[in-house]
Amino acid sequence: MNKTTRTLALIVAICIALAVYFVLLGQRGIQLIQDGGGAAIGLGIGVLILPFLGLWLVIATLRAGFTHQRLAQQIHDEGLAVDASALPKLPSGRIERAAADELFAQIKVDWEADPDNWKQNFRLARAYDYAGDRSRARETMRRAVELERRSRGK
Repeated sequence: MNKTTRTLALIVAICIALAVYFVLLGQRGIQLIQDGGGAAIGLGIGVLILPFLGLWLVIATLRAGFTHQRLAQQIHDEGLAVDASALPKLPSGRIERAAADELFAQIKVDWEADPDNWKQNFRLARAYDYAGDRSRARETMRRAVELERRSRGK
């Protein structure tokens, strides 16, 4: 079983476990409402909302993950992937800060030349991630996804 198959199997297993949990949570919410007390009804309604919130979070996370994976594959196929394999790493596996900052500076120069290109934004997001700036990495990745969506006319 290759890495992609294992990852997909894990995603499916987690989604099944969450579905069972959401069903059990929904049943508990219905039981609380059926008990009829004011507090029980309030709690029951709150508990019934949780599975829908959880479902929305799961769907949003999966959509983002699959979109990022699709973009990463396209970047890789075009030979534009950020290669950090040769950079020095700490014992924890993270890239040394100075090397990550140098990589970031190189990629930022490319991005500044074409900031509305989704591929440059994707590469910049990866560089932010390697540099340890997760919030900017997420923000830039969202921008890359939006720019890619626009480039397809959607």
